[in-house]
Amino acid sequence: MIKRANILKGKSQRKIKVFLVDDHPAVREGVRSYLTKQGSITVVGEAGSDAEALRKVKKAAPDVVLLDITLPASDGGELARRLRPAAPRAKIIAFSIHSSQEYVVRMARCGVHGYVTKDKPTAKVVEAIHHVYKGGLYFPPDMSDAILAPGPKPSSDETSAAALTAREREVLILLAEGLANKEVARRLGISVRTAETHREHLSHKLNIMTVAGLTKYAIQQGLTSLGSPDRPKT
Repeated sequence: MIKRANILKGKSQRKIKVFLVDDHPAVREGVRSYLTKQGSITVVGEAGSDAEALRKVKKAAPDVVLLDITLPASDGGELARRLRPAAPRAKIIAFSIHSSQEYVVRMARCGVHGYVTKDKPTAKVVEAIHHVYKGGLYFPPDMSDAILAPGPKPSSDETSAAALTAREREVLILLAEGLANKEVARRLGISVRTAETHREHLSHKLNIMTVAGLTKYAIQQGLTSLGSPDRPKT
């Protein structure tokens, strides 16, 4: 009986293993510092890009991944989907500067287990980590109905193309030509964050989450004459 009690005690005291994904070193450092002060959490790895995250997360075997959804040259929803098979036991929490319903609902439909905005106290991140680790979901309470509602039917190509703004069309063309978000921003004279936001809007409007898919769409719409949607980035 004593031995069984010790085993259960050991399980209850096991620290939650967290993996951080954010392209800003200062943000990672701040979050890591706060989390490591919590007796129940340990940070087992971190990454500043999608490629680094996918390379490291499998070996780290985290319980929870805290994911910045606006990484350069990466789509948050696409990365969340790719992280799930790489770390099948991990719960994913989206960590974002965006608080609008559009972003929250989209990430929920991409399979994340929680959503915390970066303007919230860091204690909310800890709360979310514990909640999803125990099997729950952690989303803004006022968005529950929107998250649970059926997704919209994909629009026809003609309707979707007409719904794009002129700037979104420019971003789509440059992405199809193989440019990363930073290169798109430089070419259009806008900030990287603005370029990332345009890309998020593109994916949402067209219901296309990958660069290859966006490239194929651009070719179909005659927006670019590239021969292959799978052309590698330069």
